[in-house]
Amino acid sequence: MRDEAWVVEVGEKNAAWLATESRTARLAREYRPVDLGDGRVRYSARALGAARELGEEEDGFLTDDADGLRVWIGDDAFELDRE
Repeated sequence: MRDEAWVVEVGEKNAAWLATESRTARLAREYRPVDLGDGRVRYSARALGAARELGEEEDGFLTDDADGLRVWIGDDAFELDRE
């Protein structure tokens, strides 16, 4: 499971924000989302775990329900796909 990763397309502005300004972006490297360019972000298993700790009032929080695994930024949800 440690080698698993998930990718999400959130747009260039959101990708840069998630990778550099979000609360998880301030954690150790292995817990940060990575901006892949072209508006895409990769979450490792550890980064996903860290993002799950965010509250729903924070941008970058995750939900995992019948609609899938999604990252929320404002009122917009973006679905993550296993890489």
